[in-house]
Amino acid sequence: MAGSGFASETRVRPPVLVTNREGGGPFVIVCEHASNWLPAELGTLGLPQADMMRHIAWDPGALPVARRLSQALDAPLVESCVSRLAIDCNRPADAPDLIAAVSETTAIPGNAGLSDDQRAARIELSHRPFHDALAALIDERLGAGKPVWIVTIHSFNPVYRGVSRPWHIGVIHDEDDRLARPMLDRLRAIEGVVAAANEPYSPADRVYYTLERHARPRDLPCAMIELRNDEIAGAADQDLWADRLAAILGSDRLRAAANSPLRAAPRNATAG
Repeated sequence: MAGSGFASETRVRPPVLVTNREGGGPFVIVCEHASNWLPAELGTLGLPQADMMRHIAWDPGALPVARRLSQALDAPLVESCVSRLAIDCNRPADAPDLIAAVSETTAIPGNAGLSDDQRAARIELSHRPFHDALAALIDERLGAGKPVWIVTIHSFNPVYRGVSRPWHIGVIHDEDDRLARPMLDRLRAIEGVVAAANEPYSPADRVYYTLERHARPRDLPCAMIELRNDEIAGAADQDLWADRLAAILGSDRLRAAANSPLRAAPRNATAG
């Protein structure tokens, strides 16, 4: 499965991959935590290989859903190819958890006590190339007169620090809820699906950086999707959720909402 390589691999990978660049649909799909791969020079960051399959290293199931959405919506897909244990592409460059010394409850020995030069090298490894690639794609599409509606795909653990999370899916948004409102209405109408706004995270948790940096300053409709990872553990469930989301995102109601003006002013650009 793409994105399931381990730190022991020595072949070179690009830090970011853009597929279906010329997609004709209005969406740009983003997957910041697509991969659990680490380059050879980082080793395993002092972790056993079993930890590389855990949520601390990536968002399990998110990339297959993102790829299926890209195909269904004829949308470009921008995915990070480096584990978030090396550096988290969905955090500002000055965030304290940009390079986590502890992730959830697990200490990451290879991230402890990094020098300024080591931190800068991590930014150059993955963070800067990822955001440069996404910015270039957006500029290219806007320059060609194409609409740009950005949706990021993530997954979350069903239990965190001993607390169960009842939601099957969360839609994360700030004051721009043009995509989120119709998405949540449709999701809540699906029998058996528990959907919530700003669960299990919200922008206040500093998890909205990609959209704050690339969408909000340009008034581009955007939303972050969080799927509980036991809901997308296998191919059949990944197909099910991708089909559900594609139908919602492609609906006339959502497209009308995306084309409507904001009800609040966009945020200023986020530095980083």
